[in-house]
Amino acid sequence: QLQLVESGGGLVQPGGSLRLSCAASGFTLDAYAIGWFRQAPGKERERVSCISSSGGATNYADSVKGRFTISRDTAKNSVYLQMNSLKPEDTAVYYCAAAPGTGYVCPIGTKTWGQGIQVAVSS
Repeated sequence: QLQLVESGGGLVQPGGSLRLSCAASGFTLDAYAIGWFRQAPGKERERVSCISSSGGATNYADSVKGRFTISRDTAKNSVYLQMNSLKPEDTAVYYCAAAPGTGYVCPIGTKTWGQGIQVAVSS
């Protein structure tokens, strides 16, 4: 069974940092494009960042450029989102999602989703 599990969320003060992890089981991520998405209360889900299957290409939403970094570790079958200089507007449930494809930066089509993890930025 294909499964993604996020971890690393929590409550942090503005300006702080968190590192989200997305661990895959039941499949290997090296042939999948991976994306981090988030959904704040009352808002639509938005794409935050993506990484290609090779890890050679990444993509970031304008709102997080320069603050967030996506990476992947093939040996650990995991993808990470390092979030620095967090702002209250980064508060949301964060999801990772995967879709097969070696020619894309972001997952497209039918995706496997994690269950989501809460990130709250507040003083």
